[in-house]
Order: sequence, then C-alpha cells, then structure tokens
Amino acid sequence: MVAEPKDKKLKANDEETTEIDGDLVLSIEKLQEIQDELEKINEKASDEVLEVEKKYNEIRKPVYDKRNEIVKAIPDFWLTAFLSHPALSELLTDEDHKIFKHLTSIEVEDSKDVKSGYSISFNFSTNPYFENSKLTKTFTFLDEGTTNVSATSIKWKEGMGIPNGVENDKKGNKRTHLEESFFTWFSEIPQSDDDINDEVAEIIKEDLWPNPLTYFNNDADEEDFDGDEDGEEQGGSDEDDDDEEGEDDE
Repeated sequence: MVAEPKDKKLKANDEETTEIDGDLVLSIEKLQEIQDELEKINEKASDEVLEVEKKYNEIRKPVYDKRNEIVKAIPDFWLTAFLSHPALSELLTDEDHKIFKHLTSIEVEDSKDVKSGYSISFNFSTNPYFENSKLTKTFTFLDEGTTNVSATSIKWKEGMGIPNGVENDKKGNKRTHLEESFFTWFSEIPQSDDDINDEVAEIIKEDLWPNPLTYFNNDADEEDFDGDEDGEEQGGSDEDDDDEEGEDDE
C-alpha cells in the first residue's frame, strides 16, 4: 500500500479548513442580520411603550391631583407613610418629623417624553423652618447616557438650617449617617454625571408614590393590632380576677 504524499494531505486539510471557515463566517453574518432585525423590533417596541406611558401619564395626572386634595385633609399623612416605610423611615430624624408635619403633598412627574427624566417635589405649608413652599429634585437623562441632577436650594429661616446642625459637603450620593437629616438629600448633588444611583429617589418614585396608602395603612393596622392585643390582655386579666374572686367565695 502506497502512502499519500504529505503535501497532498496538507492541501486537502487546507481546503477543508477554508470551507469550514467560510461556513462559519456565513453563519455569523446571518446571525448578525437576525440580531439587527431584533434590534429594530426592540427599538420600535420601546418607542411604542413610551407613547403608551405618555398617554397614561396624562390620564393619571388628574387622578393623582384628586388624591393629593384628599390627602391634604388627613393629618400627618405623608409623615405617617414615611415612618411606616422600612427604608424611608430610617432617613428621618426627630427634628425632620416636626418639619414633615407641614408637608402637604408630594408630586412625582416624568418629563413630557418620559425618557428624558423625572422630578420629585415636596410641597409645604407656611412653616417656621424655611421660606420655600416647594422643594424639588430633578433628574435629567442626557443623550450620552449620563444623568444631570439639580435641586432646590433650601432657604432656611434664621437660626434653623439643616436640623442636625451642619450641612456636610457631599461628593457622592450615598447616605452614610443614620442621624443625618432627610433634607440633606436636596443638597446631595453628585460631582459627576456618571453612574447616578439615587436610592432615595428610586424608592419614592417606584414604591411610595404609586400607592402611599399601603404604608399609611400599615401604621394604622399595627395600631389596631396593638389595641387588640391590649384588649386581649385586659380581657384575660378580667377573667383571672373573676376566677380569683370565685376561689375567695369558696
């Protein structure tokens, strides 16, 4: 049996490899075409979702306004909702509680095109702490993928200022001190527009704002529960007293 020349084998292997490489390139090109098609569908879907969101934002607006009017008639509504929220409650100092008693409404508004950002506003009645009737923090999403943050400068009345005494110079957006006033949030403006992650804003916008009644009711439910427990304990004590009186009669 005569062995095949070495160069013939190499040539055959090269042709086979070229054929495999050609098939691989063709498959990748087809796959890329599919991905491009999916990308176009996703972009179209995103645009349509934004249009739907814009439509329903306009429908929700008068309903939110009506809710705010009702909330104004409920004493300490927003203070109670904040204090009942597992995350937000940790951000309020005792002095903040006094200021929040003057909080009449909260508003969360998306930009008109939805995708450009949103703002969170706190509306206050006349109070002894600051001149502002409205404090707003705005998040603007820029084209290059960064976020610009701006906020109302609080005009504290004489002798007031940040309730914990000192307004710290913030370089980031993380809250580090448990006793730090909630109102320092309005002065927490990141030095860089990159990688903005304002947890307080996200919690208010995505959790508290859609249904604050959930947290307001939590507090009421807990009070009712405590009252029931007290009633049971008192009831139990009365029964024990009756038993003891029965034993004395015997």
